Amino acid sequence: MKKLFAFLASALMVLSLAACSNNGGGNNDKPTDDGGAGTGTDKKVYNVGVSIYKFDDNFMTLYRKEIESYFKTLNTDEVEYKVTIQDGKGDMAEQTNQIDNFIAQDYDALIINLVQATSAATVIDKCEAANKPCIFINREPSEEDMKKDPGMITYVGADARQSGKFQGELIADLPNKGDLNGDGVLQYVMVVGDPENVDAKYRTEFSISQYQEVSGLKVEKLDEQRGDWDQAKGQEIVANALTQYGDKIEAVFCNNDAMALGAAQAITAAGRKVGEDIYLVGVDALAEAMDLVSTGGMTGTVLNDHINQSHKAVDCTVQAINGEKLDAYYWIDYIKVTPENVAQYK
Repeated sequence: MKKLFAFLASALMVLSLAACSNNGGGNNDKPTDDGGAGTGTDKKVYNVGVSIYKFDDNFMTLYRKEIESYFKTLNTDEVEYKVTIQDGKGDMAEQTNQIDNFIAQDYDALIINLVQATSAATVIDKCEAANKPCIFINREPSEEDMKKDPGMITYVGADARQSGKFQGELIADLPNKGDLNGDGVLQYVMVVGDPENVDAKYRTEFSISQYQEVSGLKVEKLDEQRGDWDQAKGQEIVANALTQYGDKIEAVFCNNDAMALGAAQAITAAGRKVGEDIYLVGVDALAEAMDLVSTGGMTGTVLNDHINQSHKAVDCTVQAINGEKLDAYYWIDYIKVTPENVAQYK
C-alpha cells in the first residue's frame, strides 16, 4: 500500500510539472506559422531587431528612442512588438555580427542604420537568403543596391540633396547673400561628415550649387575637412581654418548640427560673431542648434524630421511583417529653420 501511495504521489508531481511547463511563453519561444511567437495565448508576438550605427550620435539618439516609443504605442491585447536595439559602435564588423544574430534568432524584421552605406548589398543578400524584410534608415544605400530584393527592402529617410539646397538658400537669402566683403564671391569653409555617406556627399555638393543658383554669385572654397559628424572635430577644423584664413572666411557650412555646434564654439573663441562678420549653417535642428539660431549664434539649420522618419520606418516594418510589399523609398521632407520660424520647431 505504501508503494502504491508513493507511485500515485510521484505521478501527480510529474503531471503538475508538465502543466506548468506548458503554461505561458516569452521571448525565447520560437515563431509559430502565423508569424508571431507562440505564447500559449492568442497574442501574436513579433521580434524586431534594430541596429544603430552608433549610440553616441545626437540625432540617432533621438531617432532610436522614438522608434522604441512608437512601437510601444502599437502594442495591443492581440499583438506585441518586442524591439531589440543594439549599438553598432561605428564598427561595420560589429554591426554585421548583430545582423547575423538577428537572422539566426529568427527575428521577424530588421531596421538597420548602416555603419557603412557601401555594405548595404551584403546586408540585403543576408536578409534575402533568410526571407527577412529589412528597413534601412538615415544612411541611404546606392540606387543599384536598392534594386535588390524588391518588396522586401526599403529606405526611409529624407533626400539629402534637399537639405543641401536648403543650406545654400539659408545663406543666399540673406540681404547681402552672405557676401560680407562685397567682392561678388562667397569665401567659405566646408565641414564634411563622412565622405562615404551619401548624405554628406549631397549636402556638400548641393549646398554650394544651390547657393550659386539662387545668389548669382561665385564661390571660393577656402577649406574642406572631414569631421565625422563629431562636435569636437567640427570645433577643431573651424578653429584651424580661422587661424589660417582669419577674416577672409564669410561662411561655414557643416553637414550636421553637431559639427556646427563645434564650429560655433570655435567662432566665439576666435572673437568672431555669427550674423555680423561670419555665417554658420548646419543640418538636423538639434535643440542646442535651435537655441543658437534663436539667439543669433547660428544663421540657420535644416530640420531633419526624426519623428516622422522613425514613425514611417516602424509603419513599414509592420507592413512587411503583415506580408505587404514595400516600395523602394519613402521620403520625408526637410524644413528650413531660421530666426523667423525657429520658435515653432523648438
